[in-house]
Amino acid sequence: MTLRIAMAQCDFPVGAIAANAARIVRLAAQARDEHGADVILFPELALSGYPPEDLLLRPRFLADCEAAMQAIASEVRGIVAVVGWPQAAGAVVYNAASVLRDGAIEQTYRKRELPNYAVFDERRYFDVDPDGEPCMFELDGARIGLVICEDLWFPEPLARTVDAGAQLVLVPNASPFERDKHAQRDGLLAERVAESGVALAYLNTVGGQDAVVFDGASVIADGDGTVHAAARAFENHLLIADFDPDTRKFAPVHWPAEDDEGRDALAWRAIVRGTRDYCAKNGFDKVWLGLSGGLDSSVVLAIAVDAIGAENVTAVRLPSRFTADLSNDLAAVQCKSLGVRLETVSIEAPFKGFMEALGPLFADRAPDVAEENLQSRSRGVLLMALSNKFGGLLLTTGNKSEYAVGYATIYGDMCGGYAPIKDLYKTEVYDLARWRNAAGGAAPHGGLAIPEGVIDRPPSAELRENQKDQDSLPPYDVLDAILYRHIDQEQARDEIVAAGFDAATVERVLRLVRISEWKRHQAAPGPKVSRRAFGRERRYPITNGYS
Repeated sequence: MTLRIAMAQCDFPVGAIAANAARIVRLAAQARDEHGADVILFPELALSGYPPEDLLLRPRFLADCEAAMQAIASEVRGIVAVVGWPQAAGAVVYNAASVLRDGAIEQTYRKRELPNYAVFDERRYFDVDPDGEPCMFELDGARIGLVICEDLWFPEPLARTVDAGAQLVLVPNASPFERDKHAQRDGLLAERVAESGVALAYLNTVGGQDAVVFDGASVIADGDGTVHAAARAFENHLLIADFDPDTRKFAPVHWPAEDDEGRDALAWRAIVRGTRDYCAKNGFDKVWLGLSGGLDSSVVLAIAVDAIGAENVTAVRLPSRFTADLSNDLAAVQCKSLGVRLETVSIEAPFKGFMEALGPLFADRAPDVAEENLQSRSRGVLLMALSNKFGGLLLTTGNKSEYAVGYATIYGDMCGGYAPIKDLYKTEVYDLARWRNAAGGAAPHGGLAIPEGVIDRPPSAELRENQKDQDSLPPYDVLDAILYRHIDQEQARDEIVAAGFDAATVERVLRLVRISEWKRHQAAPGPKVSRRAFGRERRYPITNGYS
């Protein structure tokens, strides 16, 4: 006899306890009534959303979760539901998942391995139950076990569950996206199955939550080591598969499979999903951005259109005395191709006003970065004014290379509430621009989503005559290679120099990274796509004597 397994690869927003509870009840009924499912699995901490962070320090929040779990349990009949939630037990809190059956909580498993690295802070909030036993329940004669997310990355929790007799182990997860992680997950599942001979149902949550994006990409693996194709990433799906306890094999029933696991495809979809969810969950139905005719803002415009639709996006040209005609023309071409409303507001008058006001103090001093930054800040003030007056979220357009070395103006081009390409190095922005043009085909109104002229022209901030980025920075291929080694791989100066990079250039770049920390602490959040994103994942002190 086979079991029908439902897996709710869905978005459960942080803090939305009542809405999440209602969705859990609704999906359980749908899985039972429409699909004939015997059991439905929900993601890690589905009730509270992940990560709830310091909400877990509020007794009322925990009490509301407890009450909601009891209410959910009373509604679950005719199907077994496995639901993740934060369980308070006296003075401690557990990352838990409960088995619900026949209107009651039958048993509860408490996560044993608590991650405390990268974006995770679970040891700040959760405890481990020293007396915790493996979780096992029977369903139509099949023996089903349960572990949670990080438990799977260690052999012992799964081994104990298998020793208790499990034929199938359910694994609810809240595992954020980063590049190359899909292959790592598949390898882990294959390794655990090979060790144990048990089948695994690995369910991952989906959706954007501040600076992290959960990709879903749920996987089922047979007891003989076969790892089935991952479910389509970044999409909500009620996944259905049949499981044969005797052979320990799955047969996908409703399983929209991933058809493009290319690095650029997944990164683009991660950023689009992150941007869409950040807007929706924070009450924004439209966005603004400054469109310069340069690469970064052009890519952010295409992301915004893919995320919330061209009709909800307004681009603003903010020309100065240094803005090239080509910049204005390329911005107009892109907006026409994408069907985006374009406004133009010159910064000449506010910039001139600032210069006149500061004239007595700036007298007898040559123009320098102060005047350049005043132009950028004039743009920031105007864009924020438009956002305030008309509503909508201002997107900022800086990339990881710029944020790393401080080649961005605080209170200027860093103004905004969300930074879609914050975790992409400049060379990666080029890659995604080319991928979007190739994968997306013609724009809705003709042409490409990102004009070729934008990609081909040398990058410039256009804050002085004939300015080019590489007047101030090493070529981006060199800069990004150094930054990747230092930031993502945590290599020190001597290691980078030993890899063949010029010592003076390395020293200069690392110094810029070090002295720009204060800017990054004030930067808008943006979706994580790398192993070491600025923000909650890479946390360096501003005041720091170590180089």
